[in-house]
Amino acid sequence: MAENIDEVVDGLAAIVRQAGRDGDRVGYFAALYRQVTVEVRRAIHGGQFEDGARMDRFDTLFGNRYFDAYDAWRRDRGGPRCWRETFGLLDDDDTVIVQHLILGVNAHINLDLAIAAARTSPGEDIRSLRGDFLLINDILARVVLAVEDSVGELSPLLSLLDRIGARTDEQILDFSVRQSRAEAWHNAVLLAGQNEEQRAATIERLDVRAAVLARLIARPGGLVQPALQLIRSTESDDVPAVIAHLDRAMEQPAAGREAR
Repeated sequence: MAENIDEVVDGLAAIVRQAGRDGDRVGYFAALYRQVTVEVRRAIHGGQFEDGARMDRFDTLFGNRYFDAYDAWRRDRGGPRCWRETFGLLDDDDTVIVQHLILGVNAHINLDLAIAAARTSPGEDIRSLRGDFLLINDILARVVLAVEDSVGELSPLLSLLDRIGARTDEQILDFSVRQSRAEAWHNAVLLAGQNEEQRAATIERLDVRAAVLARLIARPGGLVQPALQLIRSTESDDVPAVIAHLDRAMEQPAAGREAR
């Protein structure tokens, strides 16, 4: 259990290192998430948030949601539905890199983000969190874009998704990062004003919805599935090398991202 954002970064880095040693695809999303957290920590230290101490607490609660889900999965294949869907595909050789990433983003945004925000600022205090919440969204979008570019280097035929309309800058398959961030804020405000029984029902609803989205991301219909099969055939099977590449995404030249 992390006590602060530094421990969240360290915990994610440990998962990435172990995944690299084991050839475990859990390292794909963990590498993306580590970079998001490093960027949030940098923004806290740089005084970019209205309340840096509050954002440290927020990010710690957010990180612990992921650690708890991962520990539950490793222990007895338990945890929230959406995370079970996500972790359950780690050994699926047919799932492409970008799907693993978006599955993790889906669970963490559509379930965990609102819960962490509401716990950080319960009741009417949630209103004062909005500005800093939106800044975290900006950081997330920047890192996701960098990692998408990194995936493009690992996945030569990923552009096929553009050609069939299944991938745009902020929408991959049926998952919209922009829409999900907006919905997470709405749900955070809802949770912050609810009693314990109401919160439990809302969290259950969010988990079910995120699990449904996970299944759509994993097995999309139409022309997307054949395209994914072709994309997967050109991707590297060297999981440790993929993890290492993804974990350096924010260190790579940004010229391509700025041009988009």
